[in-house]
Amino acid sequence: MPLLPSTVTRLDHVLATAQRTGRLPSVTAALVRGGELVWSGAVGTVDGRADGRPADADTQYRMGSITKTFIAVGVLRLRVAGRLDLTDRFGAHVPGSALDDVTIEQLLTHASGVQAETNGPWWERTQGGDWDSLAAATGPRFRAGRRFHYSNVGYAALGRLLEVHHGRGWFDVVQDELLEPLGMTRTTTRPTGSTAQGLAVHPFADVLLPEPEHDAGAMAPAGQLWTTATDLARWAAFLGGNTHGLLEADTLSEMVEPHHVVDEPGQPWSGAHGLGWQVWNANGIRYAGHGGSMPGFLAGLRVQLTTDSRTTASGCRPRAVGASGDGVVVLTNTTASAVTKTIGPDLLSTLAELEPAPVTPWSAAGDASLLELVGTWHWGPAVEVVTIVGEHLVLGEPGAGRGSRFRRTGPDAWEGLDGYHTGEPLRVVRHPDGSVSHLDLASFRFTRTPYDPAADVPGGVDDSGWR
Repeated sequence: MPLLPSTVTRLDHVLATAQRTGRLPSVTAALVRGGELVWSGAVGTVDGRADGRPADADTQYRMGSITKTFIAVGVLRLRVAGRLDLTDRFGAHVPGSALDDVTIEQLLTHASGVQAETNGPWWERTQGGDWDSLAAATGPRFRAGRRFHYSNVGYAALGRLLEVHHGRGWFDVVQDELLEPLGMTRTTTRPTGSTAQGLAVHPFADVLLPEPEHDAGAMAPAGQLWTTATDLARWAAFLGGNTHGLLEADTLSEMVEPHHVVDEPGQPWSGAHGLGWQVWNANGIRYAGHGGSMPGFLAGLRVQLTTDSRTTASGCRPRAVGASGDGVVVLTNTTASAVTKTIGPDLLSTLAELEPAPVTPWSAAGDASLLELVGTWHWGPAVEVVTIVGEHLVLGEPGAGRGSRFRRTGPDAWEGLDGYHTGEPLRVVRHPDGSVSHLDLASFRFTRTPYDPAADVPGGVDDSGWR
């Protein structure tokens, strides 16, 4: 559904204000909702001059480290195909470097301990070499698995992993498996067609300095790709769940699970890193995406991880990746500007304020055969409420305490989906007459009355009962 003209006017104003206050030569952005592009805008000129060519949604900018998310999805597709496991040592697939003993998962999550940058000249501004040269000069900074340490070199290694498995260049793999199926025809390794000049803006004067453009060679998987706002919006829709069958929902959800906290000493943490994707918590909302920067360019992609529109009895909304998540992409041709960190969130909040996401009407589509499981249960003396929400059995409030959703895996068998009980089995235990006796959740007994002596409570119940 098209946005209201008044909403478009406000979004355009937010972008124009950011361009002026941030002194951005040009900036282009787009919003997605329900897996579709709902707005795009552009302000400024591609060379930063008043008489220059105006930027638009089809202008190419360098996306920088957002490139890493394409590499990560390519690696997960190899896992799905059974060609590797995330716990495999990198050297089992690409031998002969100091990375032999780190795992693929550690590389994906920036927990490998591998150095952040190359030993040679500033790789983002100089012509790159081949993998053998890079591997020979790569080493660890920390023990693998110890902590989060962002590593551009680590993603160069993952790009090489794709090449070894597919027998061709990493971009050929990304293009054939991801870009072409998603219709991302304006995403390339070098600038083509309408492009923006990479620029540095002087911190104390309104003057510009062109930044170099180059081929990063073996380091290219860390930040080489160029794209447009329209193309990158398709990638945001992919993250929101509109994957066109290229990745299963469960795998995508796994990729945005926080694996390692991005810890800044002395500061409360609000961000983490998953399998290739960055994850943030802001004002009680979970987002996933990635930022990007290369000399002359800054970029951002952020998608709200949606909630189940069907609330539990207590009002809790279990979180899950879904196609209705609002997303934003921002591309600009400047080397440094603090305002670029707020443009995306400002556009998202403006959209949510002026046009809240549509609410799917409730309808009675429950399974009446499960009514024998709902209502009050007791874990010892504690009181818990079980409800049925869609196809899920819900114990307590997911996200609070040990609350969790459970999916059915067989007759009287369920599996936890949230928090403490993720992956844990829940079994419905019945009396000989078929009526429900109790629930066994990973060995814990849930009974209809506190410590029901007839429910086979482990350790027994005092014979004299409550007193």
